[in-house]
Amino acid sequence: MEDMSDLGKERIVGALRDEWASIDDLVSGLDDEQWSWPSPLPGWDVRANVVHMFGTEAMLLGRSPSVDPDDSPDHVTNPIGAANEAWIATYSNASPSDLLAEFRSLTTERLAALEAMSDDEWNTVGFTPAGQAPYGRFMQIRVFDCWMHEQDIRYAIRMPGHEQGAPVDVSLDEMSNAMGYVVGKKAGAPAGSSVTFDLRGATSRQIHVQVGERAQVVDDLDGLATARLVMPVISFAHIAGGRLDRELHMTHCEIEGDEELGRRVLENLPYTI
Repeated sequence: MEDMSDLGKERIVGALRDEWASIDDLVSGLDDEQWSWPSPLPGWDVRANVVHMFGTEAMLLGRSPSVDPDDSPDHVTNPIGAANEAWIATYSNASPSDLLAEFRSLTTERLAALEAMSDDEWNTVGFTPAGQAPYGRFMQIRVFDCWMHEQDIRYAIRMPGHEQGAPVDVSLDEMSNAMGYVVGKKAGAPAGSSVTFDLRGATSRQIHVQVGERAQVVDDLDGLATARLVMPVISFAHIAGGRLDRELHMTHCEIEGDEELGRRVLENLPYTI
């Protein structure tokens, strides 16, 4: 599906800046024990989430981990997962204060590099985790990824928050891009049907999917959706992200209209790697 979100450089870089500041503020107050508390991602504690985030930024700066990728852990299911483990292993002996310093250093360097990019570079089509797309789309995905991992950390340390603001809006833009795939391919919604995700909380959003020859996200539906899924934004994120607590979050979802279609969409909502 064509990206329907605003990929303006100022907006996306600003959201990244805000997101990294939020993560910095969150983890800088943790004691050493809290860095080892488990997150809702299999095999990952708080420190693994932090290392994954700055390891990706290090990779985008042209650096490599000092440990080879490892696909042996049970929670590793693909080469991207193995590459993530290489960064985590690279920093396995680093103290929390060293990890925080590395996070600050690498994100500061990345922000400087992004701010120095020309509009042509920002709009150049190339590799992204979602396929060939402008570099700005890649950075939208980075906002989404970091916000999701911030939520993983918040789950681990029992400190919910950051449910509104630019990073949340940009993350929902990115998640919206996948909903045609979820509804049409994964859930197999029939032609002529439609689904609305009615997201509520500190941030609210309606995501409409119309199924024709293919399922696609649209600005509005002509009438009522065939199935309407009403849930908190955070529940949407945890379910779509396939987190370990997704079954609990499913209990916070109400289905209006076609119950069977709505249940099928909800069960097939996890889509991230």
